[in-house]
Amino acid sequence: MNWTWLSEFRDFALKGNVVDLAVGVIIGAAFGKIVSALVDNVLMPPIGFALGGVDFKDLAFNLGTAQIPVLIKYGVFIQTVVDFAIIAFVLFVVIKGMVTLKKRFEKEAVAAPPAPSPSELYLKEIRDALVKK
Repeated sequence: MNWTWLSEFRDFALKGNVVDLAVGVIIGAAFGKIVSALVDNVLMPPIGFALGGVDFKDLAFNLGTAQIPVLIKYGVFIQTVVDFAIIAFVLFVVIKGMVTLKKRFEKEAVAAPPAPSPSELYLKEIRDALVKK
């Protein structure tokens, strides 16, 4: 039986980028839950109170009849948009910080010239000695 596909899959799955991506997805999902809890339980209740006791989860249009309700729940959509805006802003701040740090480290790496090798030092000594003669 040919098991090369299994070893190829193992090599692919254990690459650093794939593992980093998996960790990022898991942390992103957890962060999304935290932001949703923040929006649902901390931000939207005061906003609803300020607007006259409105619960955004209950905001909806009824297109159907009393027997068959067809609800368009635009309040839930508003909460989801607020979730997205917070997550997008946090990701923007994190990525902007990472880019700034990357540029700073690149400047430091470019600023420091490499030290001359021992053979270059010896050649300079020989050149200086020949110039003196």
